Amino acid sequence: MAKPPGLLPDAGAMAFGRFDRRTGSSPEPLSGINVTPLVDVMLVLVVILILAAPVLAAALRVQLPQAQGTTPVAPPTPPQAIALEVDAQGRLWVDGEELPETALRERLAALGAAQPQAELQLRADAAVPYGRVVAVMGWAHAAGLTRIGFVAEPAQTAQR
Repeated sequence: MAKPPGLLPDAGAMAFGRFDRRTGSSPEPLSGINVTPLVDVMLVLVVILILAAPVLAAALRVQLPQAQGTTPVAPPTPPQAIALEVDAQGRLWVDGEELPETALRERLAALGAAQPQAELQLRADAAVPYGRVVAVMGWAHAAGLTRIGFVAEPAQTAQR
């Protein structure tokens, strides 16, 4: 078996791929591509993508309507607000009066027909299932009431 050219006679035990300096020939250039810079750039891009993804996902793109302000001759009457409460047992209360579901739907329909800009102030107990609140919102939307405000208590701040 012949020795590869360019190796010292005892290169098998000494080192890997040393050039023979005694022959005077210069080493050939490496023909492989150095991928280290490419890997560095790709890792930087991955880090940028990881950091930018939550920012891009959290951005809310809303196209707001445009309107011109005009001065009305008589100030408009403020829309009526109806207070709707859902207690922990799921019972419905409108302006302090308990109503069954059918009576509530009728009242919402009458209010929606008379004043579609009326605001529904929804107060739901924290123990009320989400499905019950969504059902009430659906009844209001079906009655033509699209302004729904959710009322909550302010969080208590810790005092030192």
